Amino acid sequence: MAHAIRILGLDPGLARMGWGVIELSGTRLAHIRHGVLSSDARQDLGRRLLALHSGLGAIIAELTPHAIAVEQAFVAKDPSAALKLGHARAIALLAAAQAGLDIAEYAPNHIKKCVVGVGHAGKEQVQAMIRVLLPSANCEQADAADALATAITHAHLAGSLARIKAAS
Repeated sequence: MAHAIRILGLDPGLARMGWGVIELSGTRLAHIRHGVLSSDARQDLGRRLLALHSGLGAIIAELTPHAIAVEQAFVAKDPSAALKLGHARAIALLAAAQAGLDIAEYAPNHIKKCVVGVGHAGKEQVQAMIRVLLPSANCEQADAADALATAITHAHLAGSLARIKAAS
């Protein structure tokens, strides 16, 4: 029996950070848990980042992933939004590094291509594929579905790399 690898996928955001944990055993994927961490927009930036960091730290401590996969920043036309996303990504990377986890980052189009087959797929298409790939997940939140898609992308690539390594 193959050793199971637990992967935490993250869709960073300052207001809403989607997260999803899956397990890869051989070529089989299993849903563990998913959700969304939120921060209160009425609080100052420091307190919002602390809330995200505390929540993410608790998830890592409870679900004990072996690796973390984070969606890379999509730089839009709004510099303020890009900066806020950067803060949230920094929290994700910091929490993973503090826990000693392997960290992988994937571009949004790469995640969509890996999970849906189309790099410019819409959120609805990603959610539909999550329902197909992880039927027990019952994931209705777009942010959590994106996080699960990020974890699945890493699982596919980690599985491929392990098979290549075993073959050589």
